[in-house]
Amino acid sequence: MVLGLHGGTAAVAADDKLIEEVVVTATLRQQSLVEAPVSVTVLDQQTLQDAGRQHFEDVLTAVPNLSYAGGTSRPRFFQIRGIGEREEWQGAPNPSVGFLIDDIDFSGMGMPATLFDVERIEVLRGPQGLHHGANALGGLIVMRGRDPEQEFGFSSEASYGEYNSRSIGAVATGPVDSLNSAWRVAVQNFRSDGFREDVYLGRDDTMGRHELTSRAKWRWQPSESTTVDLTWLHADLDNGYDAWSIDNTRRSLADRPGKDAQKSDGAALRVDTSAGRLGRLTVTATLSDSETEYSFDSDWGNPESWAPYTYDYFDRQERDRRGRSLEARLTSDSAASAHGLTWVAGIYGLDVDEQLDSTSVGVYVDPFNPDWSSSTNNRVVSDYDAQNVAAYAQVEAPFNERWGWSFGLRGEQRNADYSDVRNDEGDVTNIDESARDTMWGGQATVYFDQRENMRWFATVSRGYKAGGFNIGNAANAKAEFLPEYLVGLDVGMKAEWLDGRLYTDITAFHMKRTDMQVAISRQLVRGDPSSYLLYTDNASGGRNTGIESSVRWRATDQLEVGGTLGLLRTRYSGFRPDDESGPSNREQAHAPEYQASVNATWRHPLGWMARLDVIASDNYYFDVPDADSAKDSYRSGAYSLTHLKAGYEGERWAVYAWGRNVFDEDYVVRGFFFGNEPPDFANQRYTQLGEPRQFGVTFRWEFN
Repeated sequence: MVLGLHGGTAAVAADDKLIEEVVVTATLRQQSLVEAPVSVTVLDQQTLQDAGRQHFEDVLTAVPNLSYAGGTSRPRFFQIRGIGEREEWQGAPNPSVGFLIDDIDFSGMGMPATLFDVERIEVLRGPQGLHHGANALGGLIVMRGRDPEQEFGFSSEASYGEYNSRSIGAVATGPVDSLNSAWRVAVQNFRSDGFREDVYLGRDDTMGRHELTSRAKWRWQPSESTTVDLTWLHADLDNGYDAWSIDNTRRSLADRPGKDAQKSDGAALRVDTSAGRLGRLTVTATLSDSETEYSFDSDWGNPESWAPYTYDYFDRQERDRRGRSLEARLTSDSAASAHGLTWVAGIYGLDVDEQLDSTSVGVYVDPFNPDWSSSTNNRVVSDYDAQNVAAYAQVEAPFNERWGWSFGLRGEQRNADYSDVRNDEGDVTNIDESARDTMWGGQATVYFDQRENMRWFATVSRGYKAGGFNIGNAANAKAEFLPEYLVGLDVGMKAEWLDGRLYTDITAFHMKRTDMQVAISRQLVRGDPSSYLLYTDNASGGRNTGIESSVRWRATDQLEVGGTLGLLRTRYSGFRPDDESGPSNREQAHAPEYQASVNATWRHPLGWMARLDVIASDNYYFDVPDADSAKDSYRSGAYSLTHLKAGYEGERWAVYAWGRNVFDEDYVVRGFFFGNEPPDFANQRYTQLGEPRQFGVTFRWEFN
């Protein structure tokens, strides 16, 4: 686990020898990190400041068994313990990993996860059916911005790096004494030309990033027992998208670069108040609206590169997703129970509505074989609406001074409706589908406190994910798919040692997946990249087994070191989509067998600091291979990256020099295996590379 001490730009005091206590807030009841019987990583404000630069993408490698699929300008689709989506082509979102920003649900829409003025990120691994229901089969990621403060303050930050990367941000906070409240406003603008060059157009900004994020918070305390928090979030990410090259380099030949843009507005209202003898009542209501455009040159070339063939295709998806949620939770007062029994009970509702307008146009002309020529002019306009309603409860009590237990149960019903109108070369068709799933999940835990600040735990949990339907051409391959269930066993230990200077944890887990949902890719029409089909099927099951461990050690007053290790072994079972050969008993996609990180942070009492981060990841499958002979072409390569940071921190200001991927390692973040080169369109391995080496500087100022 990679955790950091709280603080601003001021240097850490020399007598500050202990690791600060960390509290987990993403579970139903707030607990210290050692007490929480779940495999969780908490990245606090200081860690995000030291290890990060701009986005969650910069620090997610510090979380064991957490990965993401590329194919976008910023990570949207995450995998925890090998479970999670890799893309979303259809208009029926059904995420496996929950993603919340200040209580607002952005599952499958994680682009607004910028790090400016963020207080903490918590990653809960394993099925979180009790905590978050159907959208958290693999786990849950929770990001929280900093809260308002009772003293006036202002801070600003500016950064500049290679590829014309620059950012400017400002934060203001203060009290409103007459209303017994406080406020906070944070705004940041980030721009970069990106790290790819379109040599055909002579541009170096076709993967450029233009990202504006802002957050406003207001905290009102009308009485000693009541707190009201109101949060507003706005994110406008107008990014280019030109990520693919025929030769798998960072040099593009596209004549029509695309976009990967997301404009999101969200609001959250949280009321925490006394419920008398029942304990405390927490009510949370959220609203969100996200508009996205995802478009790309799907032939990856231009008239000159494909001559004498005419080969020109372009795809665009425009989405508008609106979400509304309401949760009411009662939490008992542990001090009021003579036997130490505590409980939580609540209800939850989520309504998601998404409209998709998808177009695919293109033409292929072969002057030597006219019969192979083809064209595409397709448009799909769809509407998806889903309502989730759930009720849950959890109880916890000690057996004696050292042993204890907890048990929780959640029931959830999901109703989904989907309709679309398709225009395929003038042939108009429509689909109207409905699905209804009733699902049950929960967890049971036994824990043993061997001593103070040392806990062993064993947790059995059951998670679930709703079923659904494939649409359009995908429906011809598989019309519907079933809900997936997962039963997991986690056995772990968490402890503090050396009078609080050392923290360690380790968790071993095994998860058995039933009716496992699997995304399958297939190209239907030779020479038509828009016919690259993705649909969902069910395997009879799957197995995900591994170990997660982290350590953090305050070695001296000035030096802190840490590390993480994630080991993962996954398998499909009973899955042969081609009826002859298939991926049964193979590894699951985007599930590297190992991920590791080490870090060291040095801070001198005079203000100097330095940090080193080294991460490593094993290779993995991009997708489900469809033939034994091609399976190696579906794999990435193992890699390691090194990041450096050094600077000076004064009482009111700080300056840092940083380097990302300082050894300029080429590594792959997404890949496909299909035919995209005329005239024979032979299947090839195509990959998207991650960010190359980049250096820059950051300045911070604080005023009170």
